[in-house]
Amino acid sequence: MPEQPLTNVIEFDPEDEYRPEPEPEPAPPTWMDGTLRIGIHSSIAGGHLNALESAQKLGCNALQIFSANPRMWAGGPARITEVDGAAFRARREALGLGPLVIHANYLINLAAQQPMLRTRSIQAFHDELVRGIALGADFVVLHPGACGDCRPDQAARLAVESIKQAAKNLPPTSLRILLENTAGMGTALGARLEELGEMLNALRNLNVGACLDTAHLFAAGYDIKSENGLASTLELIDRAIGLERIPVFHVNDSKIPLGGRVDRHEHIGKGKIGADAFRRFLMHPRLSALPPEGLAGRAFLAETPIDDPGDDRRNVAALWDFAGLKDQAPEAEKGFSMLTAAAKKKVALQVKAEKSASQARDRKMRATVAAAARDGRLSRPAKKSPAKPRSVKKAGRKS
Repeated sequence: MPEQPLTNVIEFDPEDEYRPEPEPEPAPPTWMDGTLRIGIHSSIAGGHLNALESAQKLGCNALQIFSANPRMWAGGPARITEVDGAAFRARREALGLGPLVIHANYLINLAAQQPMLRTRSIQAFHDELVRGIALGADFVVLHPGACGDCRPDQAARLAVESIKQAAKNLPPTSLRILLENTAGMGTALGARLEELGEMLNALRNLNVGACLDTAHLFAAGYDIKSENGLASTLELIDRAIGLERIPVFHVNDSKIPLGGRVDRHEHIGKGKIGADAFRRFLMHPRLSALPPEGLAGRAFLAETPIDDPGDDRRNVAALWDFAGLKDQAPEAEKGFSMLTAAAKKKVALQVKAEKSASQARDRKMRATVAAAARDGRLSRPAKKSPAKPRSVKKAGRKS
């Protein structure tokens, strides 16, 4: 009987090798469907969820918020709990709002010369990014900072390095940083589009983009009011920055004339830029949300004052109207405003009380000074009498 092999030799077939399926490309968010995205800065008073409800009631399909108090270093908890973050993300998805933009704390100055302020700013901006990830935000908007006594190019390099530091040790995320242009007040960076573009180029590895504010552009001397001025400004923006790197515009009218270099926002169509200019701006094909000329998901967000109840709702409605999409706008809740009549009265009383308290302090100070003067405790320094000239003896002549 012939000897049988103990095992059967099986030849390796490369087709039998296990190959894991590649991860599917994530689908683009629903707000990048080619529709224009219009919104407003919504208040987080009472909780982040309230901002979503306000935006929806005002007729928005996008929004901007602060993640914490924007004028305090200790602006609430440094972290947002997973439970709160999940609830916020779910509610936002249900309402179909996007993109979600977070505006960073106003106190942050990543170009600061003082080491302590710069370190504190880096940590504060890092916390903004962490909160943005927790909330599922799409963008965080940041002012580049102010240069103080140093040269602008030195300050720009400091700001770039500070942003890199703040963005370290973050989990993988689609959250994107946007640098905002400024009006040119004081030593603030970013009033010149070329300067902003240079900073963006230095941050290409982080995919940092830009957010341009219409009121800031106008105050910095860029004529977006006239038809020719808008055309030349858009050409400059495209050369210096690239329109494809600007997913968000802050759309504000200006109380300040062209080149005034002061940041003062006005209601849409009621300021120095005017209604006709905003119609041209919002209907310009290169600024649309439709590729190839436009950018999918591009958002136009108002940061306009709310002087009276309903101002916020009217400004959102004006954006839809000037964009030629009045009939396609989400329905706003009639009579809703983030500023109620009662809240306006409360604010007015607070302002009046603060003014009265300030006047009382001034009166008390004047009275204290007057009493001190009467008692002789506040006397003027005595005038020195002029020094008497020294008598100089004349030396006698030698005989």
